[in-house]
Order: sequence, then C-alpha cells, then structure tokens
Amino acid sequence: MSGCGGGGGGHGDHGHDHSGHGSCEGHDHGPADLGVAYSLYTRIDTEHVECLNEALEGSGKTVFKPWEERLSRDKFVESDADEELLFNVPFTDNIKLKGVIVVGGDGGYHPSKMRLFKNREHMTFDDVGLAADQEFELYPDPSGTLEYTTKVVTFSSVTHLTLHFPTNFGEDSTKISYIGFRGEYTKAHRHGVTICNYESTPQISDHKDKAMESVGRPVM
Repeated sequence: MSGCGGGGGGHGDHGHDHSGHGSCEGHDHGPADLGVAYSLYTRIDTEHVECLNEALEGSGKTVFKPWEERLSRDKFVESDADEELLFNVPFTDNIKLKGVIVVGGDGGYHPSKMRLFKNREHMTFDDVGLAADQEFELYPDPSGTLEYTTKVVTFSSVTHLTLHFPTNFGEDSTKISYIGFRGEYTKAHRHGVTICNYESTPQISDHKDKAMESVGRPVM
C-alpha cells in the first residue's frame, strides 16, 4: 500500500479542535510474525472496556480481537448520535505500545483521525479538548495492513489507553471492526519481572529520525 494524504474535518458538537498529522513508510514485518506481534489484545481487560457513543451497547468491546479475525465484519461498532467514538481501554499488564492498526467501515464510514491519551481513566467527550499524547490522520485500510507507529518513549508504560475518533470521511456515523495493538508487555511476579517481547526482529525504522511524531506504514 502506498500513498498518503490528509483526512478528517471539523466537528463542532463538543467544541474542540481537530489537528494532527501522519505519514507512511514501508514496513518489513513478515506475515508469520503478525499474529504474534498483534497479540496484545490478550492483555486488555475486556470486561472493563468502555466505548462512548456506541449505537449498540457492548459492541465497542468486540473490535479488539485476534489478528487473524481483523477482516471479519461480523462484529463491529457504529457510532450513534454523531460520527465520534471514544474508547477507554484498561490493560491487565504494563504495556509498551509500538503500533496501532484500525480497520473501519467502507467509504465515508471509516474514521479519518485518531487521538491517543495515555493513562487517563474514564475519559468522556468533555475531556477530549485536552492535548492528546499523539494524533494520527487515518487512511481507509480495508486490508488491515497500515500500521500507525506510536512514540515509544511516550507509550512505554501504559496501563490504560484512550482512543478518540473525532471524525470520518463524510458519513453521519463511524464504523470500526478492528483495532489492533503491537508492542510488549511487562508482567510483575513475586520473584521478579518478566519482559515479554513480541517484536521478533529489530526494525531499522525504529532508529530513524526521532523528530517524526507519527508514522503510518503498511505491514505487508
């Protein structure tokens, strides 16, 4: 997948600004690695995931699923009153978040922007005017292969992640069928700490210009 462009638009219902940026570059994960690399969904405290403005209660939890099911549209969340969606995602362990994949609805139903907030529990739409820890312009990704790379220094110790999708590509509602997380987790034990690393090979891109705030890249 190649080609990048701006996305998103204004939204006045909650009185907050919409600004962000993203770019794309190649990514050399092999297909065999991706199921493991995107297994952090098993570290989500799914029972306590909150999704605000979901049309069907409880549907927001269903988008966090195995990599192999990322293209399944049987379970998805659709926004209700307007195009915004807000996820509060608690983790069972300490997460180092390295990348996010989002598979949205077709055409204008796909979200056009994503804002991430670290360790702010139970956020509501009244709180999204705060500066996000990182923002991305999103691009339609029906194959689920475009990764948005996070600032690892910022997201190196995450126990709770809030994802705000403020806009889409023109429809009255937003649909999302998959959100995947890549990274590592640290689990505390009585006899020490085990660090579980789920990036199988060092990525050259990890050592590129640290001034780049956000990177979207295909993982094919």
